[in-house]
Amino acid sequence: MIVKIGRGSNLYGALAYNQLKVDKEKGKVLYMNKMIETKNGLYAVPQLAQSFLPYLLANRNTEKHTLHISLNPDPKDKVDDSLFQKLATEYMREMGYGEQPFVVFKHTDIDRTHIHIVSVCVDENGRKISDKFEKVRSMKVCRMLEQKHGLIPATEKDRRKSNKIFHPVDYIKGDIKSQMASIIRHLPNYYQFQTLGEYNALLSLFNITTEKVESELHGEKRRGLLYFPLNENGEKTSLPFKSSLFGKKAGLPALEGHFAKSKTALKDHPTKPTLKAVISTALQTTNNENAFKKQLIAQGLNVVVRKTGAGRIYGMTFIDHNSKTVWNGSRLGKKFSANAFNEYWQVNHRSTKEEPKSSQSRYTYHQMKVEAEPESIHSFFDFLTDPSPKESYDTDLALIEALGGWLPLDQGEDYEEIDFAYRMNKKKKKKRKSKRK
Repeated sequence: MIVKIGRGSNLYGALAYNQLKVDKEKGKVLYMNKMIETKNGLYAVPQLAQSFLPYLLANRNTEKHTLHISLNPDPKDKVDDSLFQKLATEYMREMGYGEQPFVVFKHTDIDRTHIHIVSVCVDENGRKISDKFEKVRSMKVCRMLEQKHGLIPATEKDRRKSNKIFHPVDYIKGDIKSQMASIIRHLPNYYQFQTLGEYNALLSLFNITTEKVESELHGEKRRGLLYFPLNENGEKTSLPFKSSLFGKKAGLPALEGHFAKSKTALKDHPTKPTLKAVISTALQTTNNENAFKKQLIAQGLNVVVRKTGAGRIYGMTFIDHNSKTVWNGSRLGKKFSANAFNEYWQVNHRSTKEEPKSSQSRYTYHQMKVEAEPESIHSFFDFLTDPSPKESYDTDLALIEALGGWLPLDQGEDYEEIDFAYRMNKKKKKKRKSKRK
């Protein structure tokens, strides 16, 4: 069993994410501890949030007060609702949260049935419950639960895989090709996208972009891709790298095959209705781009907005790290297209300028853009990353939670050696062809 622990300051967002699964009949409320229950067993986010309110009001100085934990047994384990409930209560008790209010959601939207637990890490007196050595303690509790309930133990390989993450390319650190290779070689294995534009939106989260090139050699037309590293402003920082340096999967023919497979897989994808509901909620509860992005980031969604030099939006792409799917806004519907967002944010910009000033401090859309901290192209990672060394473990867990814990970190591989072997194989094939002639 693998456990992932996420910490944040958005309790409402954690509850809303799970409740949407319930509303779409892709999950259910499995168990509640010290929570206000209803007679009919039906719940809404505001009602669930009431149980945590006294703890949040008593909270003294804990910024990341919300816990979002997922328990993931091996898919081969036969775990019924009763056992899931035992796993949740015993895990929370052993981790020191047994007396806290918490709600357990069972998710059934993917083949790997699992549970999510939402709680708070401050007690009724407002004091933070200790999270010292949390990673070590969590692993020990998992091994204990596996042994007690006869579950398949997570191997060391599985645990390493769960804790590996990708890092955005940092051109200042050097060895750019290896950094890029560790991302480019593996992203198509985990994410579904239908166009080169959607692929580029995903790559942009890691400071990479790609361009299609066409040429003619000896009367034969050739098509390929060039990859570029980017800086924090989305600007190219070096000469391009040919796709062949990163293996066949990085080339145009392989990606076009991936586009076709993704198109079929995403045609009636179960995530689509939930994704549209989450985006609609964020759109209704925010009035500017910055707030909209932050709210979706809390749900594990990145938004890549492409604009002209004049500031007009011409592209909206949504990246769902929960289902590992990438969606151009127009694929989700007209109200999620670039034109719709242009109109929506421009209307809100005008309306906020017309509102009279109140005695309280308020931000207009214009002020928010100027006074908010500069937003990098990797807002998803910046939002979840706490620069404090003391919180480095929390940072990794938050990122793993959002990415699903399945992305391998292969920056230890020797890509120069891989590239050399690839070129040698090409030479051997050419020699064989020449001999046949």
